[in-house]
Amino acid sequence: MSDGVSADRREVLKACAGAVVAGATLASAQPPAERKDEPKGKPGDFDFLAGEWKIKHRRLKNAQAGEWDEFEGEATCWTILGGVGSVEELRIPARNFSGMGLRLLDVEKRVWNDFWVNAKSGVLTTPGQTGAFEHGVGTFTADDKDGETPIKVKGVWDRITPTSCRWWQAVSRDGGVTWETNWSMDWARVK
Repeated sequence: MSDGVSADRREVLKACAGAVVAGATLASAQPPAERKDEPKGKPGDFDFLAGEWKIKHRRLKNAQAGEWDEFEGEATCWTILGGVGSVEELRIPARNFSGMGLRLLDVEKRVWNDFWVNAKSGVLTTPGQTGAFEHGVGTFTADDKDGETPIKVKGVWDRITPTSCRWWQAVSRDGGVTWETNWSMDWARVK
């Protein structure tokens, strides 16, 4: 095919994502009790991501020295299950790296769960982050650890247009009072 992704490969990715849905949904972490003012996820929130993309990555290499690692990547994304799921095949050819993002909406709780599979391990993570979109910005959070130190992690989808978007990640080491951005990805639509 002219888009660089074979039909067989696309079908395998879709099948893998579909097969993971049942088990991944059962394994998802329970979000905190719902508040009236919390954003609500809905089918189709990730429709903007469907297509072919070129991505400029900027990842913090050394915070103390202010060193950043910049590199190029690409992705192919699909909306599945009537907008209740989104599959992302991320590729970084220069680093011989690929992985799959799988985002699933818990329809009852109206919250998105974000899963990741590194192609080198083939292991599906528990949801790294959960969240929803509000006013055109998707904010997803998780509690994690850096070694033994508890941290909060935030991933944000913003600057969403028909031809571009941005995802960035930040970490808080003080319970969410301050945040340090450690990764950004500027997406440009190829088709």
